Amino acid sequence: MNRNIWVEQANRVPMEKTKIEIVERKGIGHPDSIADGLAESVSRALCKLYKERYDRILHHNTDETQIVGGQSAPKFGGGTVLEPVYILLVGRATTQVNGERLPYRSRAIRAARDYLESFCPHLDVNMDVMLDCRIGQGSVDLRDLYETHKLLANDTSFGVGYAPFSETEIITYETERLINGPLKKEIPEVGEDVKVMATRVHDDINLTVAAAMVDRLVPDKSHYVSVVEELKERLLKNALGQTKRNVNVDINTGDNYDDGIFYLTVTGLSFENGDDGSVGRGNRANGLITPFRPMSMEATAGKNPVTHVGKLYNILTLKIASDIVKVGGGDVLEAYVRIVSQIGKPIDDPQAASIQLVMADGAPLSGVQSEAEAVADEWLANISKITDLIVSGEVSVF
Repeated sequence: MNRNIWVEQANRVPMEKTKIEIVERKGIGHPDSIADGLAESVSRALCKLYKERYDRILHHNTDETQIVGGQSAPKFGGGTVLEPVYILLVGRATTQVNGERLPYRSRAIRAARDYLESFCPHLDVNMDVMLDCRIGQGSVDLRDLYETHKLLANDTSFGVGYAPFSETEIITYETERLINGPLKKEIPEVGEDVKVMATRVHDDINLTVAAAMVDRLVPDKSHYVSVVEELKERLLKNALGQTKRNVNVDINTGDNYDDGIFYLTVTGLSFENGDDGSVGRGNRANGLITPFRPMSMEATAGKNPVTHVGKLYNILTLKIASDIVKVGGGDVLEAYVRIVSQIGKPIDDPQAASIQLVMADGAPLSGVQSEAEAVADEWLANISKITDLIVSGEVSVF
């Protein structure tokens, strides 16, 4: 099959050789990330429901989750949530089959509650959250795309991915994962709402970290200051272990100790006090926000993992790019992949698949062109593997 795969040499400076780079990651507790996580957890719950009853995943898209921040009064030693956070689960789903109504809303609510309880340990889901589900029946034409023997794209959209990560991108990603991972046991005062912004100018990397503190675990100002200093020391050590460049770490730069301004929260989450969240406004499918790289504005979380190319292609392109860099050895410095679909056409037969390669000095494109085409062709031919990885939770979509 001719899958419209095009390979060309990219006329661009490799990211590591650019003068400036900006990278951002919103942590698991950021309102936008929570919205993504809820949308994806609901999608997976619906996938499980459909497979249990019909041995197949039916049409759904739950990628419109909205979070309206609450109100709180944090203080050293422990404050109070004054008004609950409002969460609206929105989207479309197959709600009945052959006249049998499905418990899709109860499954969605349960999945959302389980997600919040798992990833927001300081949040009282019963008291501090209002969960509302308004998921409704999907449109007939989109649902009909599921009824054909061949999987057809249910949107005209594109996906984009690249490999490998730069040092700055790796440090940005791993910094947040460290805070919301191994450091939780050692520095429990730090909540889940974390944002990391990295700016590299030549060989100087500056990490600006916003980290919400859990007020009941911070008795006073001096303790707060010591936590910030300990966190800074740990993050700097971790970053320096991944680069020979100069690194500086700034934490909670909005604080003003003299004026009594501290990043304190009751729940470790900023959405307790006014911060709202929406699906698709945070990390891209690779877990980062990268203004110096090509990106898709498509919301990946919550879209169905069977025919929605806005989801499938954004993950597929990452896999293709990564594998091309591997097979290219040292000859391929960077791979950029973009795939575009047409609604109603087979998902394994895109309108175009563009592969742009940044080659090492002296390395000819002809040496890897056929291998790059083969990698893309194989992944497209086996695109259902992406569905399996998504449903099983083996890949993150944000």
